[in-house]
Amino acid sequence: MRCRIPIREENAPGSFSARPLIRLAIRETLRAEQIPVDCEVDVLLTDLEGIHELNREHRGVDRPTDVLSFPMQSLTAGAFDPAVCDIDPDTGLVMLGDMVLCCDKAREQAREYGHSFQRELAYLAVHSTLHLLGYDHEDEGEEKRKMRAREEAVLSRMGISR
Repeated sequence: MRCRIPIREENAPGSFSARPLIRLAIRETLRAEQIPVDCEVDVLLTDLEGIHELNREHRGVDRPTDVLSFPMQSLTAGAFDPAVCDIDPDTGLVMLGDMVLCCDKAREQAREYGHSFQRELAYLAVHSTLHLLGYDHEDEGEEKRKMRAREEAVLSRMGISR
């Protein structure tokens, strides 16, 4: 499996060095979930203002957040089925979706939780990739526990702990 991961920045100075970590986190998540197809995940790194605007526009929530995920496929968490995926005929890739990471919020949360900016960015990239693969945590119950366990498993594979 290969994964194309274009990353662009919009008002996120100093985030260039985070690109390899974000790509690694996405790829490790795809490996852990045993995704068998070539795919693409587009990433935007932005600031509080940029993610606030996107959160308001797409979710109707008038505040900044740490990460937004926009899945392009209708997938079932933990049961990836390539037969339900649309393949781009020009690239041969399955477009999993878009992720928007707020570097300002990641820095703030890293301080709040007492760990590194890199750990927080990796966590957010793993979290968002799982959303693109059909995981959710809206119910605060079993689905959230499943997603948290998958996040920790991927971070552990990467050698990243709290």
